[in-house]
Amino acid sequence: MKVGCSAVEEDMVNKIRVLLAEDHVVVREGTRELVQREQDMEVVGEAGDGEEAIELTAKLQPDVVIMDIAMPKLNGIEATKQIKAHHPATIVLILTAYDTDQYIFALLEAGAAGYLLKNVRGRKLIDAIRAVYAGESVLSPAIARKVLERFMPSVSKRNEERANESLSEREMEVLKLAARGISNKDIARELFLSVRTVQAHLGNIFNKLSVGSRTEAILHGLRRGWFTLEDLP
Repeated sequence: MKVGCSAVEEDMVNKIRVLLAEDHVVVREGTRELVQREQDMEVVGEAGDGEEAIELTAKLQPDVVIMDIAMPKLNGIEATKQIKAHHPATIVLILTAYDTDQYIFALLEAGAAGYLLKNVRGRKLIDAIRAVYAGESVLSPAIARKVLERFMPSVSKRNEERANESLSEREMEVLKLAARGISNKDIARELFLSVRTVQAHLGNIFNKLSVGSRTEAILHGLRRGWFTLEDLP
């Protein structure tokens, strides 16, 4: 996420740099053509396996990596872990045929910002790339609820972690609204702020928590008990 200018201004200055990590050539070519049609996006590289995805991320510094799970040499889960460990600001968006809880939780724990299935429409994929780049999460409501229930700590753990909060009151408000799946625009409306200010708050949150996406920030807050299921719809 780029902070300090509006989304429109960002698009005029920089294109969203996308790296494709997919071992099926036909799928990769189709995704590349889809992305390349957008004026605010460009495909800067393509990887056919997990190891190559890591190498190209280090070399090309993409904004968003579109990652499959089942790939040769190194799977998408391990590739995501390594990319986020060495390049925390890089956003990983999962595009896969697998929708099992095992893969969903493993990838979100690894640092993925969003999770889409390959039967998604092309327009939704494009919207998802823009969303994660803007600091928003891309999870279906059903998956989001599973995530909340999975990562919610015990009461004792919540009490223990509350003392270690590093966010301001306003940043905590923004994060709680983000955890409810509210868009940046609607957060701005709720708090009587500009979208640009909300983006700045999210950027500060990401920096303080050493994460690169809204999804990672929400999981961080859940693990530390900064909000509970009762706080969220």
